[in-house]
Amino acid sequence: MNRKPETAGRIEIQKNGPYLVTGNIPLHAETIGTNRAGESVRWERGATLSAEEAYALCRCGVSASKPFCDGSHAGVDFDGTETASVAPFKEQAETFEGPRYDLLDATELCALARFCDPHGRVWNLVRRTDDPAAQAHFLREVQDCPAGRLVARDTEAGRLVEPELPPSIALVEDPSRGCSGPIWVRGNIPVTGAGGQPYEVRNRVTLCRCGASQNKPFCDGTHVETGFDAST
Repeated sequence: MNRKPETAGRIEIQKNGPYLVTGNIPLHAETIGTNRAGESVRWERGATLSAEEAYALCRCGVSASKPFCDGSHAGVDFDGTETASVAPFKEQAETFEGPRYDLLDATELCALARFCDPHGRVWNLVRRTDDPAAQAHFLREVQDCPAGRLVARDTEAGRLVEPELPPSIALVEDPSRGCSGPIWVRGNIPVTGAGGQPYEVRNRVTLCRCGASQNKPFCDGTHVETGFDAST
């Protein structure tokens, strides 16, 4: 995989509490932009949030100071037990072979951003990656997946292909589905579990901020079902 050196920043998960972010990691909003058919087709950068060298992001979904933690997790007896696998992505992913690029797909990491759906869906596009137009759609859709559920592999070079993402954290908004999405962690920021277990350092992952994921600390798309609203 194309990987940049780890940032000096990091995210440490607090037991039944927030994500503690250190190292001056920038924080901003990102909105899922759609076409007239309602398909996810672009990321729209939003406002930059003022953040200190260290800050705590809400993980339970009930803070009155979202996206920051205000201690509400204690009052609601939030259960933040982490159930996600710590196995490397390649061990979790199923491989779909293509002529020019393969598709690696770790379904447990899906954040329901839906960039994989246009132009016939990436699982069909991968079979046509020797066609320049299909290849361009395929690579764009795979690399727009915020969770890193989907990754392309160059069949000639044998390497994973990742987008260029500087170390930063984005708060996803999904107006097409009328909800707020996950915490999008980009640029190889290390994430450590509440028990001290390190998760694989990856270019892009999505962390749950609605409190309801069944694959904590990662997002599993439950925010769409519950209509999570980070503005309340």
